[in-house]
Amino acid sequence: MTQQFKPNILIIDDEASICESLQDILQDEGYNALTAPNGEAGIRCVASEQIDLVFLDILMPGGFDGLETLRRIKQISPDTEVIMITGHGTFELALEAGSMGALDFLGKPLSLHIILNKVAEVIQKVERRNTRIAEESGDFERPIIGTSQQIQEILTKIRQVAPTNGRVLITGESGTGKELVAYAIHQLSPRHKAAFVKVNCAAIPQDLIESELFGHERGAFTGALARRLGKFEQADGGTIFLDEIADMSPSTQAKVLRVLEEQEFERVGGGQTIHVDVRVVSATNKDLQEEIQSDNFREDLYYRLNVVPLHMLPLRERVTDLPLLIEHFLSRFCGENQKPNMTIHENVLKVLNGYSWPGNVRELRNMVERLVILCPRETIEVGDLPPELNRSVDPSQIDTETPLREAKNEFEHRFIRNCLETNDWNITETAKQLGIERTNLHRKMRQYDIKR
Repeated sequence: MTQQFKPNILIIDDEASICESLQDILQDEGYNALTAPNGEAGIRCVASEQIDLVFLDILMPGGFDGLETLRRIKQISPDTEVIMITGHGTFELALEAGSMGALDFLGKPLSLHIILNKVAEVIQKVERRNTRIAEESGDFERPIIGTSQQIQEILTKIRQVAPTNGRVLITGESGTGKELVAYAIHQLSPRHKAAFVKVNCAAIPQDLIESELFGHERGAFTGALARRLGKFEQADGGTIFLDEIADMSPSTQAKVLRVLEEQEFERVGGGQTIHVDVRVVSATNKDLQEEIQSDNFREDLYYRLNVVPLHMLPLRERVTDLPLLIEHFLSRFCGENQKPNMTIHENVLKVLNGYSWPGNVRELRNMVERLVILCPRETIEVGDLPPELNRSVDPSQIDTETPLREAKNEFEHRFIRNCLETNDWNITETAKQLGIERTNLHRKMRQYDIKR
């Protein structure tokens, strides 16, 4: 089961014992924790990984002390939060670190309670920022829905890459939301007032795709009765989204490569060189490395397109997002079909959680629309589901003959275990999600013999 978002945390300290103890504490709480022995190594880590929070020692030997490391981290990744730590802090150092963008300044020895509170603060800050990105990522029909770690990481990367001109290659199965990500990148970029032009390379006949991309002059071929501007020309100043990029012919790939290298091309049947300023975002559901090995895709084009890779997981690997997705689609389609707000029975959600979703979010969207149209009641029940989902029902999941106390205990047992698994067995986060104290959660785990 996909776990909820948790930050990537980097500890930069020349004292190995500090790095190890802090890393152990954070990993025990379920966080991703990395270490670096000096500023240079820490800067390289921030440049190569998505780091949400850094604990940074202010006094370190070597080329970069803590303040210089802080300055460089903020240059590379302005949204990465940095907490300075030291055993020899002064008020002046704290002021200087704060003026350079440090979130806080902690003295050694470090307090576990304060450390965990600061991590929780960063989680909330990143999630609020990503929620805002999701809300700004498109109109009503184009939001990015989900709170799973994978979606949070995608939103964070969108925020990082959108303001740049870097080319983005989005991979993933059909129906996972690759176009939504491409549109969000455009909407959050300086190019958002210009055109976002989509090209489905798999849907255009090979003999017409060059005309579609680069345009043609009158008389260039039979049926070319007038000049036509191609997609690259239409996207000038904006973004072109090349979907199913692996379905391009070798000759078209060569011409696209030239556009990427030189930002110029000729229309089919024309001799005039057209110059454009276009950002390219591409997507595919194929393994391009395999396509390269099979001589179906140019390796040089792959490296031109794959500046920033983003991978969308299939829905079956982030089922924790199902309730939010279902709620969104129910609200949308009830509104479109002038029907009262509908809900789903809890047993329906159990069935949907166990389904493999070969069509991913697109399949879920179509299923919810069908249920809204066909279900005569305001509550959708298991019997309303299509046959392929009904076949996946486990009768033991919806047994109604269990005595009340036994059913209550069984539900509580399964609910707590599911929450623990969702949070990767992070006791603090699970207790917070359940709304109980950690000691109470430990007692429940002993009562029901819940072990990892």
